[in-house]
Amino acid sequence: MKKIYIIKILILSVLILMAASCGAPKNIAYFQDTTEVAVPAASGQIRIAPLDKLSIIVKSKDPALSSLFNLSVAADRLGLDAPVNGTGSVINSSYSASEGISSYTVTPEGTIDFPVLGVLKIEGMTRSELAGFIKGELMGKELVKDPVVTVEFINTGFSVMGEVNKAGRYDINKDKLNVLEALSLAGDLTIQGKRENIAVVREESDGVHTYRVDLTNLTELTKSPAYYIKQGDIIYVEPNGVRKRQATVNGNNVLSAGFWVSVASLLTSVAVLIFK
Repeated sequence: MKKIYIIKILILSVLILMAASCGAPKNIAYFQDTTEVAVPAASGQIRIAPLDKLSIIVKSKDPALSSLFNLSVAADRLGLDAPVNGTGSVINSSYSASEGISSYTVTPEGTIDFPVLGVLKIEGMTRSELAGFIKGELMGKELVKDPVVTVEFINTGFSVMGEVNKAGRYDINKDKLNVLEALSLAGDLTIQGKRENIAVVREESDGVHTYRVDLTNLTELTKSPAYYIKQGDIIYVEPNGVRKRQATVNGNNVLSAGFWVSVASLLTSVAVLIFK
């Protein structure tokens, strides 16, 4: 009876370990803290930074007049009709064109050289603030009576790396693009991605910052400075323990049911031989 009792104890222990190894992971589902209560989010307007590319279009009831303030793509490609000084030299170093869209590149000092208005300090403005600023300048100087100014970012994006289905670089196609939307563009996380420790690397004026966000906690996520994506952000999804172990030989065998069945069989055999 004692032999049978010991064998049963061994088998029961192995079964408990098997059950533990097959348990469902807790940190797979997103927003585990959510209720129907509204969760406030921080402001996330994208602000103009040095080296950003911008499309600025001015329209009015007088097309000929408003055209004076719009860059010509064809002229840009030929090197003609760009803003010039008294000697005929191009003075707007930010004047460029890309993929058929005329654009300004913000200088490292945070300025652009706008036709007629000259050098404008625009770093830190949102699209709507810049549009309003240019409109005010044109009307204040009585250059255009009824201007409509449209500002768009060009080639402004972010990158996603790690355990996602489609890693790569993506364009920021809207104001207030949040990290959840950014990850959706990358095809969402794989099942091996760690939801509770995602890194958002951001270059700011005082250096490179790394923010950690937890997709399982919506309340804390929306409070993070990294909830809204900025131009140049790099999102890195760390692999979970299972994925990391796959980098080693037989790294995940200890978690498989087959492994524990083999262990149970071996222990049973050993117990029978010992107490036979």
